[in-house]
Amino acid sequence: MSEFIITGGSKLDGEIAVSGGKNAVLPIMAASVMAGSPCILHNAPDLVDVRVMSEILRGLGAVVKRVNLEGQSIYIDPTTMNSHVVDEGLMRQVRSSIFLMGPLVARMGKARVSYPGGCDIGQRPIDQHLKGLKALGVSFSEAHGHITAEGPELSGVDIHLDIPSVGATENIMMCASMANGVTVIRNAAKEPEIVDLQGFLNAIGAKVRGAGTDVIRIEGVRNVGGCEYTVMPDRIEVGTLMVAAAITAGDIYLRNAVAEHVQAVTSKLREVGTTVSILGKGIRVRGSHKRRPTDLKTLPYPGFPTDMQPQMMALLSIAEGTSVISETVFESRFKQAEELGRMGARIRTEGRTAIIKGVPRLSGARVESSDLRSGASLVLAGLSAEGRTIVSGIENVDRGYERLEDKLAALGAGIIRQE
Repeated sequence: MSEFIITGGSKLDGEIAVSGGKNAVLPIMAASVMAGSPCILHNAPDLVDVRVMSEILRGLGAVVKRVNLEGQSIYIDPTTMNSHVVDEGLMRQVRSSIFLMGPLVARMGKARVSYPGGCDIGQRPIDQHLKGLKALGVSFSEAHGHITAEGPELSGVDIHLDIPSVGATENIMMCASMANGVTVIRNAAKEPEIVDLQGFLNAIGAKVRGAGTDVIRIEGVRNVGGCEYTVMPDRIEVGTLMVAAAITAGDIYLRNAVAEHVQAVTSKLREVGTTVSILGKGIRVRGSHKRRPTDLKTLPYPGFPTDMQPQMMALLSIAEGTSVISETVFESRFKQAEELGRMGARIRTEGRTAIIKGVPRLSGARVESSDLRSGASLVLAGLSAEGRTIVSGIENVDRGYERLEDKLAALGAGIIRQE
């Protein structure tokens, strides 16, 4: 298995371009199965999850390939699709595969999926997905771990989600795009990735408006075409690199970062003592050796993102004082705390609360990544620690960060990948 070997203590400095969004491109790839002609997705990151989704689409009969010299675009031709059955082995590797249920039913009238995989960060039920699709006229049956969905006649409806689920909002948006009549989703999630999905759906001919608010209105259409579309920048990569500057007292300019997408992270970093400036089409982040403690609570967008909580825990572990983190989204998202403890951090967890007493510095150690964002937090901790840190389980990191070690090394970090 691959490992990151990190020699800590280097101040990160320089400029880096942000990759396309993992959580934006995956539902857009799923939505492409509805297109009546080929689609080209620009700024599509080369991630493990994207590769798995590409294989899933190929298994359905679509043509999927990387195009252009830089390989940052994906060509998808769904017109050759001949199957509605998603490969179980591939589906278990990536949670976003559940997004295929809605568009497959819209395109083919049926879909067969299994329960999705992904990071082990607690229960993430799909009940809101099923509730919304049932309201549109989809029927479900379950046997031997598989879910079969059938919806030969889809009709628009008014849907109120019990919670503002991102995945359910996106799945319903896609399915409703080709239903008869008008669908209204109330208590919809507001994440920027949902706005990006709306942009793609409208680019192929759908009629969706309201994304980014808690009410989304979809007027169903019979047929959609293809398009070229540019995926939004990855706001969690932006936040992670912002913390990298803060934890190393560095000075980084993040090109193509959208400041509006990371306002909650920016606010907390400023409370810690980091200087964040919006400059042109990017963000400049300057860290300080004097880091103040702060408290934070994870919440749905525009609140502080749960996907940034582990990275902030690493930073707060070297702040001068006591910080408290409240995790309200997932119940098992403090797995990095024990590994940070191996590096000298003083963190006590009680249910969904973590109390962090800052220490002057961390020490390099051998640690293991258990999921995507905890892996990122351990890499960040290693950047600031004295001595050498070895992070194993980095296949989790590769699921959501495009060549993270290369980007950090370009900024001056002492990090290499060892196979």
